[in-house]
Amino acid sequence: MRIVIAEDSAVVRAGLAEILADHGHPEDLLAAVDQHQPDAAVVDVRMPPSYTDEGLRAAIAIRRDHPKTGVLVFSQYIETRYTADLLGAASGGGAAGVGYLLKDRVADVGEFIEALSRVAAGGTALDPEVVSQLLRASRRADGLASLTPREHDVLALMAEGRSNGAIAAALVISERAVEKHVANIFSKLGLAPSDADHRRVLAVLRYLES
Repeated sequence: MRIVIAEDSAVVRAGLAEILADHGHPEDLLAAVDQHQPDAAVVDVRMPPSYTDEGLRAAIAIRRDHPKTGVLVFSQYIETRYTADLLGAASGGGAAGVGYLLKDRVADVGEFIEALSRVAAGGTALDPEVVSQLLRASRRADGLASLTPREHDVLALMAEGRSNGAIAAALVISERAVEKHVANIFSKLGLAPSDADHRRVLAVLRYLES
């Protein structure tokens, strides 16, 4: 797997490069995405020159222009303004292949590698705190007001990238109950089945939209 890292801290950048190299990834991690077409890019939110949101806006551009490249935002900051745009930036509006993790909440190297691998393979990896703040920023999203508290819980865990089985374990309910809640969520959000059924991703996008 080829990975590009965009991180303004030299120490963090070097540490990430060493971690990834130790796990069998090529060492040319800082090459440009458009030149090397990496499997994934690890991007910080605040980058030069203004150290505000350049990294996140660059991540959106990568998602838009290189939809096959997974993007993992790895930062100590949560920027809700552009995160919904990041999730829907790829061609077709899909949220697959994107992640947002907080530096001070990832204490295990294996956890980071697993999340990055999942994003590179087209999955998602969203920190629960990121999901929580995005939810508070998008309370007025159409259709969400009709969800029950339990359905909100299920949708929040869906947004973290959890499977129905993992959601059932987290909420201490049966997987069949989760399936029922998910079906209700799809119905209330007006997400009908289709040949290209990406309703789970669309539900998460609706949940995270501002």
